[in-house]
Formats: sequence, C-alpha cells, structure tokens
Amino acid sequence: MAKFMFLQRGGSEKRPEMRPEQMQQEMQMYMDWIKGGVEAGWILDPGNRLGAGAVVKPDMTVIDGPFTESKELVGGYMMVEASDLAGAIEIVKGSPMVKGGNTIEVRELPEMGKKCE
Repeated sequence: MAKFMFLQRGGSEKRPEMRPEQMQQEMQMYMDWIKGGVEAGWILDPGNRLGAGAVVKPDMTVIDGPFTESKELVGGYMMVEASDLAGAIEIVKGSPMVKGGNTIEVRELPEMGKKCE
C-alpha cells in the first residue's frame, strides 16, 4: 500500500453563506468521515489545519504567512494509505470537504530512503 498526503486548498473560492446549524451539520459529516477512515485503517494521520508559516526566497528575503490572499492557500493536510493514486482519489471523492466546496490536492509520499521517480 502507498501513502498519500491530502492538501486542503482554498482561499479564492466564495463559499455560500451557511447558517450555524448547517456549519455544524457539515462539520459532523466531516468528523464521521474521519472516524470511519481511522476505523477502516486508511487514515494514517487525520492531520490538522496548518498554522503560521513563512516563505524564504532565493535572495534570502522572508515573507511571513499564512497567506490568506493567495489562490494557492494550503489550509490543512491529512495522511492516508491507498493501493495507488486512483484509490487515493476515490477516497477524496468521498470527502465532505470536497462536496462542500474545498479543493483537495493528492500527493504520493515516497517510502523513506527511496527517491521520487
């Protein structure tokens, strides 16, 4: 089985306004999905939101983050196990986060000590 990282992207999309009970319902669906993945064994690390960060440029200037104005904002991550990339994509398609309007990038993680091809 291969390991994959899911990167939750966002920042530029306009999500529809939701009432508090709708937000709570969406969060509960997400938590149920996470619980099911942990119990089934395909979630290795449920991840979290990403905190403060910075970008170091080639000229050694440092720009503080996070960068909420960016179209490429990475807001969180998760680590899963799947048979292959297609299997990881199918897992993402079942995520309430994608169904709720978020974009998830799927990246295969190399085995420790092996080079990426």
